[in-house]
Amino acid sequence: MADEPLDSAQLLKNYFEAGQDLIRKFARGGAAGAMPGKKPDPSAGFQNSATDFMAGAQRFAEMQHGYLEQGASHWAGLFGLAPKPEKSAKAPDRRFAGEAWQNVPGFDALKQTYLAYVDFLKSSVDSAPVGDNAKAQMRFAIGQYVDALSPANFFATNPEALQLAQETGGKSLIDGMGLFMQDLAKGRISMSDDSAFEVGRDVATTEGAVVFENDLIQLIQYAPRAEQVYERPLVVIPPCINKFYILDLQPDNSFVRHALDQGHTVFLVSWRNITPEFGHFTWDDYLELGVIKAIDVALSISGADRVNALGFCVGGTLLACALAVLAAKGEQKAASLTLLTTMLDFFDGGEIGQLVSEAGITAREAAIGSGGVMPGKELGFVFSSLRANDLIWQYVVNSYLKGKAPPAFDMLFWNADGADLAGPMFCWYLRNTYLENNLKLPGKTKQCGVPVDLGRISMPTYLYASREDHIVPWGTAYAAQDLLKGELTFVLGASGHIAGVINPAKKNKRNYWTGGTLTNDPDQWLASAQSVPGSWWPNWSAWLARHGGAMLPAQTALGNAQYRMIEPAPGRYVTAKAQ
Repeated sequence: MADEPLDSAQLLKNYFEAGQDLIRKFARGGAAGAMPGKKPDPSAGFQNSATDFMAGAQRFAEMQHGYLEQGASHWAGLFGLAPKPEKSAKAPDRRFAGEAWQNVPGFDALKQTYLAYVDFLKSSVDSAPVGDNAKAQMRFAIGQYVDALSPANFFATNPEALQLAQETGGKSLIDGMGLFMQDLAKGRISMSDDSAFEVGRDVATTEGAVVFENDLIQLIQYAPRAEQVYERPLVVIPPCINKFYILDLQPDNSFVRHALDQGHTVFLVSWRNITPEFGHFTWDDYLELGVIKAIDVALSISGADRVNALGFCVGGTLLACALAVLAAKGEQKAASLTLLTTMLDFFDGGEIGQLVSEAGITAREAAIGSGGVMPGKELGFVFSSLRANDLIWQYVVNSYLKGKAPPAFDMLFWNADGADLAGPMFCWYLRNTYLENNLKLPGKTKQCGVPVDLGRISMPTYLYASREDHIVPWGTAYAAQDLLKGELTFVLGASGHIAGVINPAKKNKRNYWTGGTLTNDPDQWLASAQSVPGSWWPNWSAWLARHGGAMLPAQTALGNAQYRMIEPAPGRYVTAKAQ
């Protein structure tokens, strides 16, 4: 997000303004500690501000001295003017894994000086006399700054790039320039070999058909892969900020195909890539035209009494709100609910939440709150920036400095294929979730014309979270158990936001935790849970089978008389590119 909340220059500006404000309070003997209704004591305010200022200044001076001393010791050791300092006990940094960074004195000193500078800047943020949210924004800004400054990111100070250029007679530099020009034309840094994948040919290949479409969604019904299927269909709501095929990558890691193999009839929403023509869509439109319409069509085609509903990330937030809207209207159309890495109580919005501010959202509302488009590329850059060394700079180094094209990787191909959102929907979402955390409060929001209470969602629920998820902290996903009233199963998987979810049963990798005692403390739950090797998918399949209803012969015809096949899966909407 390029406006105030996520702009590094603005965040640094805020940081320095906060320091200047402290100095102004010190100079005028501010009254920060005054009690309401009581005249402030100027001398007390002066003394408190002076104490805080002097303590902060002293701490900063100590850190600065420590950094200079540490940096000088590395260079003095290089020239034999002092004993070489001991190696850091910290975990090794992958950017400096090459032998030259360890064994060539000049590069080792450069690395150590840089790392000491990073520690100094981060320590200065930690000790700054500002609030937690301001510190979070400062950490983001400083993080972007120091990550970009890494000596590994520059040809002249990267020993591996220098050596490779010498060994190849400069060919690596020529190849790197070619890759740079290709990315310049794309307007983004390539993380995968895009030529290796095509939607509908290499990913999103599970057989099915679009059986319904409106201006916001296409609904895909997949062909059965089992002779007997459960009577209740599975309706899947993927996140609208990315394309749906993260759940249907290649056959060996397709979540959709796994569900079909278990005997479920799968309906999946494919969100439209919003263009200015459709930039008026609101949050309520995403509920009514998207989630609720998908459920109604699935019920009509299947003839079932209820569906089993699954939502992933913001798709889960949309799904929960839609079910609460239906509950407020006296309708219960879901027999079970599955939420994958989903936030309902945004008390800890992760690294994204720390960057959201009133000023930033107000600016967004003024720009696109009444109509407009939130570009998917902008959102994608924000998510990549949260892990800049892994998702930006390593590709800069490997591609541009070393001339090595990125390999083919389906998840990273999907990651670069963003989706544009309707401005009113996006602004409503940010304000009522990350900023004000309104969804958890019964009746606080009115959606689709009715007060929404998530506590009215009473069907059995399967909550999944990923332990290393930096977008949806697992403790935040766990907090949904305090809001939902049905029988609840919580499962914690290993890895992060995407790799934790897309953990195919066939590969039997990683592990998950289950069976803990549900309390208000997620750490207590984890302490009492059992670690199980392999994928969590079979655990979920066994749980879902209990809510599928009777087994029926599979019908090969897709759709029905009212909802006929429009086009083969994956449909047109998913192939449209973001702005």
